[in-house]
Amino acid sequence: MPDLRKDPIVGRWVIVSTARSRRPVDYKAFKSEYRYQVCPLCAGQEDKTPPEVLAYRPHGGLPNSPGWTLRVVPNKFPALMVEGSLDREGVGLYDKMNGVGAHEVVIETPEHRKTLASFSEKEFEDLLWAYRDRILDLKKDARFRYIMIFKNYGEPAGASLEHSHSQLIALPVIPTVVIEEMLGAKSHFEEKERCIFCDIIRQEIMDGSRLVAENQEFVAITPFASRFPFEVWILPKRHASSFQEGQKSQYEALAKIFLDVLKRLNKALMNPPYNFILHTAPLQDKASDNYYHWHFEIMPTLTQVAGFEWGTGFYINPTPPEEAAQFLREITIP
Repeated sequence: MPDLRKDPIVGRWVIVSTARSRRPVDYKAFKSEYRYQVCPLCAGQEDKTPPEVLAYRPHGGLPNSPGWTLRVVPNKFPALMVEGSLDREGVGLYDKMNGVGAHEVVIETPEHRKTLASFSEKEFEDLLWAYRDRILDLKKDARFRYIMIFKNYGEPAGASLEHSHSQLIALPVIPTVVIEEMLGAKSHFEEKERCIFCDIIRQEIMDGSRLVAENQEFVAITPFASRFPFEVWILPKRHASSFQEGQKSQYEALAKIFLDVLKRLNKALMNPPYNFILHTAPLQDKASDNYYHWHFEIMPTLTQVAGFEWGTGFYINPTPPEEAAQFLREITIP
C-alpha cells in the first residue's frame, strides 16, 4: 500500500507509491544531446564570457586568460541585474520592485568533458571555497537578502551548456521555500528548544535505514518524505545556520562525502541528470542561528512533475527512500 509521508520541517506531504516501486534499472540512462561549435566556458575562450569576478590560478597569470582551475563570471544572460535600486512600489493591491540582484556562473573546471563525479577531493574543495568566497563578497551589498547556489546537470535538469558549471543568484527577497523551512524549524525550536535538523540527523544515524554515507563532520541521507526518487540531503553534524561560516576541516569533509554521494548516484543511475541546491540562512539574519541548519539537497531528474503534483502540491515518489538508501550504500566505488 502507498505511504503518505509528511515532511517534519515544512509540513509538505509526499506519496511514496510502493505499488509502482522502481529500482535504478527502471530509470532511463541519460544521453547528452548538446550541440555546440565553440564552448564559451572552456580554457582559451575567456573572451567569450564577461570579465571574471573570481578565479583560482595556482601558478599565477593574468585575469581573463588561461591557466585557471576555476572561474566565476557574471551570467551573460542574467535573470537579475546588479545595477540600480530596488524602488519598491505598490500598484493597487500588487507589489513590485526592480529586478536587482547578481547572477553568476561558476565554471568548475577548464576541461570540457570533466564532470563533478570525476573531480579530485581538492578540486571539489576548491569549488566549495569559491561558493564561500562569492557569498562573503556579495553579502557586503545591503540590497541582497539571500544567495541561492545551485547546479543543473544535464539537459533534462535544465543545463543549457554541457561544460561543468553551477550558478549563483543573489536575491533582494528571501525565497518562499526557505521561508517555509525557517518557519517550520522555528516552530520546532520554540516547542522543544532543539534544532529540527539536528533531531533528524540524530534519528537517521540511529535508525540507519535512510543513511547513505557518513563521516566525522557530515551525514548523507535520503529524506523520510523524499519528493523524488534517490533524493539525497547532505547535512553538517555540527549545528550551523550559514554555509559560509564553515572551517577548512569541514569543507574538506564536505568535499569527501559530496563526491562519495555523486559517485554512488552516477554508478547506480548511469550518469543521471540532477540538480543540487544549497539551503543556507538569509544574509544578515542572526535570529535564525539557533534553529536553522544549512544543507545541500541533491535531486536526480528521473520523473516528471505533472498535473497532480501542480494541482495538489503533493509529490509522488515511486522509489521508497529506504530502498534508495540501501541501494546507494551497497554501491562499490573506487
